[in-house]
Amino acid sequence: MSKPRPFRFSVTERRASNAKEWRERARLAESLGYSTLNMPDHFGDQLAPIAALMSAADATTKLRIGSLVFDNDYRHPVVLAKEAATLDLLSEGRLDFGLGAGWMTSDYEEAGIPLDPPGVRIDRMAEGLTIIKSFFAGETVSFTGKHYKVEGLEAWPHVVQKPHPPIVLGGGGKRMLRLAAREADIVSVNYNLSEGRVNRNLVQTGLADATDEKLLWIKEAAGDRFSRIELAVSIFVANVTDDRDAVAEAMAPGIGCEPRDVLEIPHFLIGTADQIVEDLKARRERYGISYPAIPGEAAEALAPVVERLTGT
Repeated sequence: MSKPRPFRFSVTERRASNAKEWRERARLAESLGYSTLNMPDHFGDQLAPIAALMSAADATTKLRIGSLVFDNDYRHPVVLAKEAATLDLLSEGRLDFGLGAGWMTSDYEEAGIPLDPPGVRIDRMAEGLTIIKSFFAGETVSFTGKHYKVEGLEAWPHVVQKPHPPIVLGGGGKRMLRLAAREADIVSVNYNLSEGRVNRNLVQTGLADATDEKLLWIKEAAGDRFSRIELAVSIFVANVTDDRDAVAEAMAPGIGCEPRDVLEIPHFLIGTADQIVEDLKARRERYGISYPAIPGEAAEALAPVVERLTGT
């Protein structure tokens, strides 16, 4: 049996009221031992990720920056590739590049962007990823597909990380996870986002048994490269408490499951620091997941867990 991949942790941040607060949050994440500051890519109540990630990199010295994840539909792949390469260059090689096919219905409705069926969005994202990887390789980019056509584009600036910044893909559906298994360096195991909005049905796709099935899809598609993939998971509920059972009992009816199921959901961390440490170890044993993304509001509360597990 191969040795488990050591734990590391990222923190997912979205907003700050001013530049000073944003820089301080980045420095805090670095001081608490988090590997990476990630940002999602949505409209509404969050900072724009490209500028904010660059600011976080400038405010720190070792903290990595990551998109979790850029929505392919919001920017042409050539534009995004150039922005990402610039982030990697100016952060001195600290970018993790995450890309997704888009999922949040409200973003598309509010912005007036056409929401195509999931299969079309995934096809388009796969073409976009091919273009972006070619750009990262420093090649003159030419590509003809169903959704994009690029002709003789000079790829500049050149990325610092070779052959490219770590590619992050994720999701909870079979097709997306199989694509991630073939193309990504980091695979983020998520809910199945086909609902297009957060509701009970979406959360139920994150139950433990459903996650087992997702790992099977990843392993089958990855083949020999599976051992080189880092498995990540976004944490959506982080509650450090002395009474985890009461929390689980309160949450279970809203999700439509038993309290014990709540405590096993890989996207939830509930309990004392000791209990959370043991849960993360058990989940790494079961799924191979070693890279949790902690919500920013829980970064300080979970710092003891980060300190105990990072690198082990």
